[in-house]
Amino acid sequence: MQSRKRVFLGLGSNVGDRIENILRALEELSRLGEMVRVSTVYESEPWGVKEQPSFLNCVVEMKTSLSPEELLSRIKDIERRLGRVERFHWGPREIDIDIILYDELVIESDKLKVPHPFIEKRDFVLVPLLELDEDLVNPKSGVPYRTYLERVRVALKPFCCIRREGGTSVGSLP
Repeated sequence: MQSRKRVFLGLGSNVGDRIENILRALEELSRLGEMVRVSTVYESEPWGVKEQPSFLNCVVEMKTSLSPEELLSRIKDIERRLGRVERFHWGPREIDIDIILYDELVIESDKLKVPHPFIEKRDFVLVPLLELDEDLVNPKSGVPYRTYLERVRVALKPFCCIRREGGTSVGSLP
């Protein structure tokens, strides 16, 4: 039996019922391994292409026995099942699921780059990632991710918290 690896996934949605899209994605992802924790869901400005609706984003920590390539394939299947439409690069998305970190691996292939190449530049990844583990270190450079947060403009708004007690539910923030 293959050992389970610690994985961090970033989720985002800015088309349709954004929170429902994230909840459905979390439900699907729970079938790929053990869901350990889910960060606060934040509302964020679009990144890359600014002329589009704001996003809801969160990060989930999982343990999975899937290889990085298998995990990516299953994630792409989930995105398709949940109605993701490919529009244009960094365009609007019903759901977007990225592998942020896969254990302490560094992967550089045509299909997959881990750690995700834009972690250091995105407040909507850094803040929820560090919420789950403030001591995470970039496996490529050895630099703590909290160092990158000091260099990024943070413009996030907490949107809600997701708690899993006998199922997924949404609790609002004050």
